[in-house]
Parts: sequence; structure tokens; C-alpha cells
Amino acid sequence: MFLQFSYAKLKGAVRYPIMKIHFKSSKHKQAEILFNQLSDRYTQNAIEDADVIVALGGDGQMLSCLKESIEYEIPVFGINCGHVGFLMNEDKKTDLVERISKAEAAPIHPILMYATKFNGQTQEALAINEISLLRQTHNAAHCQITINDKIELEQLVCDGVMIATPAGSTAYNLSAHGPIIPIGAELLALTPISPFRPRRWRGALLPASSTVNIKVLSHEFRPQSVTADNLEVRDIKEVTIRQENQITLRLLFDAGASLAERTISEQFLA
Repeated sequence: MFLQFSYAKLKGAVRYPIMKIHFKSSKHKQAEILFNQLSDRYTQNAIEDADVIVALGGDGQMLSCLKESIEYEIPVFGINCGHVGFLMNEDKKTDLVERISKAEAAPIHPILMYATKFNGQTQEALAINEISLLRQTHNAAHCQITINDKIELEQLVCDGVMIATPAGSTAYNLSAHGPIIPIGAELLALTPISPFRPRRWRGALLPASSTVNIKVLSHEFRPQSVTADNLEVRDIKEVTIRQENQITLRLLFDAGASLAERTISEQFLA
């Protein structure tokens, strides 16, 4: 088993794991119904006492639960109650404790952004999928990209640009024609969004140890915002991004349906 639980002796010599679960539901009706069913069957535990978080909803709910799990250093097992649910498991009518006990772990690192606004205010935030800069007006965004203190692109003219993790490479990054990165690869994807100049530049794969600085050019005339997953900061002057190696998040997947396998399969979809 991936997780270590205490055990209770039941039915003679048979021993079953006692697993303390904290259920977290999105506001979607299907997720709330499932929350009531599962918490009634398996008991809802306080998150500080739990062995695992079970996220009920879609990928947005999973991202929220993963960030909450950092403080408690416990894994997260998701059950899809939405549409895509790439980071979630299927809703199966089987024993949940047994599923989680046999689950495979996908350890991932988030990325950290340090954004500076026009007025000098700063904002830090973690992202599990991607950090993306986007133009705020009809004017195209102009950016300067520096990798490890070396200017690699003097001026990128685009709608925006993002840094994606392996876990997030199949999300917004893929929609912007960025590469899919296998889970466990020590890489980040730097992907432009609708690039105009350089016209043929389609992005870059960077070592996960890289520090990326993106400076907004002509920010008064061409304002941009930056978003770390679901947290947006507007009117930014520049943003610095790096992988946060001191934080390891643990996603749990049903045996035989790991995130690594899904990432490979995604590259062969028509």
C-alpha cells in the first residue's frame, strides 16, 4: 500500500484498514449528492486528523484540495463529478477504502510566481497547472523573457505566454499548442499564446531548475494580468517563476490508471 493506516481486527482473523477521510465537495449538485453519500458511509473527519483528502468535483476542485493539502502533508484522491476530470478518478460503486489503499501516487511539484504590479505592490502564489500572462486590452501584449538571468527573447508580441508544469501540460498549455510533458520529467513548458512576433516561435522546454522572468513592455499602454491557476493579479510590471521543489503534492489514482499513463495516452488522441 502507498498509505500507512492503523488496522482493526474484524470477523475473526480478517483485518481491515481504518482510514480517516476528509471529504471536500464542489458546489455542483452531483458532487454534493456524492458528498452526502460517502460521508455518511465512511464518516467525515476533520482535515487535521485525516489520512487522505477525497476531492469531489472536477479538476478545479482537485487543484483547490491539493493546495489545501500542503499544510497537512496528506495525499488527495479525486472522484470526478464533472466533465473532463483529467486529475480525477472515475466514480465507481466499489469500496472507497480499498481503492485508496491500492492507489498509485503521482508526486508533483507546484510552481511559484512572484509578481510585481505597476504600483510596486507584490503578490506571491503557487500554481499546480500553469502560470499565464494575458493582455488586458485590445492591444497585443509585448513581453521580454529572461531565463536564469539571460535575456532569451527581447520582445514577444502575443496575446500572452505561460509556464506549465507536467501535470498542467495537458490543460491550457495543450490548447495553446504547447507540448505534453510526461509526469516525472524535470521540465517546464514555456508556451506563447497566439504569438505574432517572432511568428514561428512556438515556445521552449526548460529544465525544472530554471528561473523565468517575464517583463511587461510598455505596461501603461499594453497592460497584462497574470494568473496562477485560479488566482489573478492585474496590471503587472513583471513576474518571476520557478519550481517549488520543497513542496511535493501527492495525487492518488486507481491502480492501472495513473497520471503518467494518462499523459502518454493523451498524446495519441485523434
